[in-house]
Amino acid sequence: MKSMETNAPGTFDPNLVNIEVVTSYLARHSRPADQQYTFAYTITIRNTGNEPVQLLSRHWIITDADGSQQEVRGEGVVGEQPVIQPGAHFRYTSGTTLATPVGFMEGSYTMVVATGHEQKVDSSHRFDVPIRAFTLHTPTALN
Repeated sequence: MKSMETNAPGTFDPNLVNIEVVTSYLARHSRPADQQYTFAYTITIRNTGNEPVQLLSRHWIITDADGSQQEVRGEGVVGEQPVIQPGAHFRYTSGTTLATPVGFMEGSYTMVVATGHEQKVDSSHRFDVPIRAFTLHTPTALN
């Protein structure tokens, strides 16, 4: 009988967490005359692995067209630290304001494998999921 190899409990390949981003410009919440351009971003976090994972914290670097940066760190996202089951996803929408009509965001989520029947969090099995840079822009800024 052939044995199947599995990952050690609590190990997780960060590549098994997929991040999808959709952005939009919020003209109603923007004031271009005051150099305030507001954007929404909807992020879908999909767990394609075999173990549940929990999002613990986020880290963002937000850069406008002038090179000014904001750095944001905090627990969870939109007030939650979701547990994402294998094959499931978590979606949320948040926003940011830039001083220019174009900019980008990039960052990472710190996550942990939620193990066992009660899905206890073992902080020794933390991992970071990078979020590739995505563009924020007004509808006419890139034309």
